[in-house]
Amino acid sequence: MGSMDEIYQQHAQTVYKYLMTLCGNASLAEEITQETFFQAIKGINSFDGSCRITTWLCSIARNQLYAWYRKNPAAVEPQEEDRITDGADEVFLKKEEKIRLLKCIHHLPDTQKEVVQLRIYGNLSFSEIGEVFGKSENWARVTFYRAKENLRKELLKDE
Repeated sequence: MGSMDEIYQQHAQTVYKYLMTLCGNASLAEEITQETFFQAIKGINSFDGSCRITTWLCSIARNQLYAWYRKNPAAVEPQEEDRITDGADEVFLKKEEKIRLLKCIHHLPDTQKEVVQLRIYGNLSFSEIGEVFGKSENWARVTFYRAKENLRKELLKDE
């Protein structure tokens, strides 16, 4: 393992993308990324090498984000602007469909939910997702496929 500066240079972007998928807020993701590496420096002796460094860092990041949410319960995620410029009815329908899909994603098992978020919102490759979880690229592909199947069943059930 290299110096903490080298670790930061190699993994900060992955941690940031992971946090963006969880919170959808760039400034919060940046703040928590910095806090993650601060906590990693403090707890570097607890890293035993049983998992990849990225897995360890993302686990710290997730814990730091949840701690931030506990300290700031009134914080509300900023709403994504609709980029649709068609008629108001179409915008409403698109938003309804998006909400329905997001509700279904929310009800996925935690691992599938995180994989979907990393893939869709974090734009991570299956290889990168596997690295985050300390698993193989194939594991990430299969998990994403199973999540899509679960979403498909849930969406068809509601129609």
